[in-house]
Amino acid sequence: MNQFLFRMADFLSRPPGFYFIIVAMIVSTALVPFGLTNVITYALSVAAIVITSVVLIQGYRDTAAIHAKLDEIIVSMRETRNEVVGLEHEQPERIAAAVERLEAEAVNQTRA
Repeated sequence: MNQFLFRMADFLSRPPGFYFIIVAMIVSTALVPFGLTNVITYALSVAAIVITSVVLIQGYRDTAAIHAKLDEIIVSMRETRNEVVGLEHEQPERIAAAVERLEAEAVNQTRA
């Protein structure tokens, strides 16, 4: 199931997927005069939910890839502290505390 969702997210996040959505909307609009308004409304509502889910999946993939790349940079640099690796999996309060600490350290370094 995951593979199907990732393929669909990949397809809909590219121009052919966008064109597919435009064609589907045009076809739905063309069917309104035939008294299919309820069916069209239902279909477009379901499509909106699916597209929103696809956007979330694609965003998750992008964010996960960025975190992996940043973790690789952090780990590969000898002078960095590795305690921030995997911080994206922590509770929001712990993340906020780490950001505040890092920002305070950055301000102190610029003053020195």
